[in-house]
Amino acid sequence: MTLDDYILNHIEPEGDYLHRLWRATNIHTIHGRMVSGHLQGRLLKLLVLMLKPQRILEVGTFSGYSALCMAEGLKQVHLSRGAEGVRPMLYTYEINDEMEDFTRPWIEGSDVSDYIDFRIGDAIAEAPRLGLTFDMAFLDGDKRTYVEAYETLLPLINSGGAILADNTLWDGHVVDPAYDHDHQTVSIRQFNDHVAADPRVETVILPERDGMTLIVKR
Repeated sequence: MTLDDYILNHIEPEGDYLHRLWRATNIHTIHGRMVSGHLQGRLLKLLVLMLKPQRILEVGTFSGYSALCMAEGLKQVHLSRGAEGVRPMLYTYEINDEMEDFTRPWIEGSDVSDYIDFRIGDAIAEAPRLGLTFDMAFLDGDKRTYVEAYETLLPLINSGGAILADNTLWDGHVVDPAYDHDHQTVSIRQFNDHVAADPRVETVILPERDGMTLIVKR
């Protein structure tokens, strides 16, 4: 048994629907390895349960796995309050319209679809037009625009809210000189430097999967 197997055997099970989505993503999409998967999905749900956000913004829906995991947390928080008041919502944007035919049925067929507003479009341009603020955001879009996305998201995040940025270790390339001229690697390094130097937030990088940065707005 590997250490990864040991970890997965000692956390909340993935669930049949999510496992089928993970499998379908790897079979039917070109970049299946981008899907969040069991460990990251459980982490996202747990963070939602801890933060208890009223609204979440996701940049980069892809196949919908991460959205479903966060919506699981929202539903659990909502029901724990007696399902009273305004329903918490996750607004998720996917810029690649070719993913819609795959992703939308999986979201709409889930038991958390009432907690997800799935939109095709550029979150950097579209999210500010919602006129909403958020308690949590998950940044998992184009790595080359991470700094721009961060600067767009931060004013929309309530004080004490969190931004979670995915892939911030980029398979270890951030410390590998062989990738000094790779545009995505350079952009992630710039993002990591930018956030680390930002006095408006507190931050830590978790070496989970491909790296996830937890950013809390002061």
